[in-house]
Amino acid sequence: MAALDDETRGLLEAPNLVQVGTIGQDGQPHITPAWVDVDDDGTIVVNSAEGRVWPANLRRDPRVTINVSPPDNPYTYTSIRGRAVGETHEGADAHIDKLAKKYLGVDEYPNRQEGQQRVIFRIEPERVSKWR
Repeated sequence: MAALDDETRGLLEAPNLVQVGTIGQDGQPHITPAWVDVDDDGTIVVNSAEGRVWPANLRRDPRVTINVSPPDNPYTYTSIRGRAVGETHEGADAHIDKLAKKYLGVDEYPNRQEGQQRVIFRIEPERVSKWR
């Protein structure tokens, strides 16, 4: 696992939208904006809803790229290549509420749909590149 330096960790811990790149069923790239979290050990945590395209892509092919830019300079970015190393539904509703607090300043995720099942994916970074 590649270690996240302080700058990269700071970008992921701040309420910066990331771009999650997965490989589609047809082999084409699939890019999705997402909220992100990072564990103490440097594992990146993303949350989605079942039925969306990118979770299916990760299940089929665990390779993923996550790009993040500082809000004051979108022409610089950090790109993290890694692999999905785990997924769970356990705690996923509480996690999306935590992300809603981080990104929107609200206590509960406001776009929850009836019957929607949330899923958490853990991404282990393998390579971190910076573009300045």
